Amino acid sequence: MRIFIATDAWTPQVNGVVQTYQRLNDALLKLGHDVGVMTPNGYHSVAMPTYSEIRLAFVRAREARRKIDAFEPDHIHVATEGPIGLAARRVCLRQDIPFTTSYHTKFPEYISARLPVPLSLGYSYERWFHNAGSGTMVATASLMEELKAQRMENLMPWSRGVNTELFRPRSDRLFGKEPVFLYVGRVSVEKNLEAFLRLDLPGRKVIVGGGPRLKMLKSNFPDTIFTGPLFGEELAKAFASADVFVFPSLTDTYGVVLLEALACGVPVAAFPVTGPRDVIVDCKVGSLKDDLREAALTALEIDRNECRSYALGFSWERCALQFIDNIGSVTFAEAA
Repeated sequence: MRIFIATDAWTPQVNGVVQTYQRLNDALLKLGHDVGVMTPNGYHSVAMPTYSEIRLAFVRAREARRKIDAFEPDHIHVATEGPIGLAARRVCLRQDIPFTTSYHTKFPEYISARLPVPLSLGYSYERWFHNAGSGTMVATASLMEELKAQRMENLMPWSRGVNTELFRPRSDRLFGKEPVFLYVGRVSVEKNLEAFLRLDLPGRKVIVGGGPRLKMLKSNFPDTIFTGPLFGEELAKAFASADVFVFPSLTDTYGVVLLEALACGVPVAAFPVTGPRDVIVDCKVGSLKDDLREAALTALEIDRNECRSYALGFSWERCALQFIDNIGSVTFAEAA
C-alpha cells in the first residue's frame, strides 16, 4: 500500500508520538509498504505556548493537497490534531477521501492543567476532529472506554512496540550501586513529577529528560540527579542502570517508556491509571498502587528477568501489522 501520514509531531521533537511514527515508518517500509510523511519540517513554524520544544507549522490545505496528490496514496492517516493534521483533514473532507486518525495525547487534560479551559470544551474539539474520519486508533482498552464515554466513535485498537535490541539489560551502573529510582520523559506539569520527587525512598532519584519545569524542579529538589535529555545508547544505559522505573503521570495514554524500561529488565512503579494499567497487566513486572512509595518499594523486589521476558512480546512489526489491519478494515468498509 501507499500510505500518507500527516503529523505535527516529528524530529527534532522528543516525545512518544514522534518515536511511534518513526518506528512505524521503519516497520512499514520493511513490510514492503510505501510511506509518505508530511511533517512541520521545512515550513515556517512558531513555538507552541507552554511547550517551546514543539513547533507548530501553519500549513494551508492547498499545500497539504499538493503533497497528497503528488504521493497518490491508497490511504491517508491523520496522526495529530495540530495545524498539519487539520490541513490534511480538510483536504480529505473536501475531496471525500476516507481517512483514519489516532488519539495519542490527552490534550483536554493538558490544556486544563495550564489554562482555565474546561475539559468539556477540549473534548468537543476532539469529537469534532476525530469523528469526521473513518476510524480513530487508540493505544489501550481503558483509554478506549474513556473516549467512548466522551462520545468518540469508530475506535480501533492500536498498540505499541519497543526496540529490544537497543533497550536491553546491561551491566552499567551510571548512578552508583545504591537503589536508583528513574523517570524518563518530558519534565512538564502534566507528568506529575513532584509526586515522585517528594517520596521518601532509599538510594537516589534520577530524572532523564527536558521540559519547561526542569529549572524549577532542579532548584526544589537538589538531591535529585537531572541528566537532561539522553538518546540512543546513552538513554538505554540510563534505563539499564536503574532498579525501578517510576512513572507518576496520571494523564498518559500509553507510555512507550514503560516498555523501554521493561526491555532493560527494570520493573515499573506507577499509579493504577490508563496507560500503566494497560501495559503492566502482569504483577510480575510492575507494581501499580495508589500509594506510589509503596509501589516503588514493592517493585524493588521484582525479578528483572521477568521484565525482560515480558517486553520481548512487543515489537514494532506487530504494531505496524495492527495499523495495516485497521486501514484494511476501513478500506473494506468504504468499498462495501
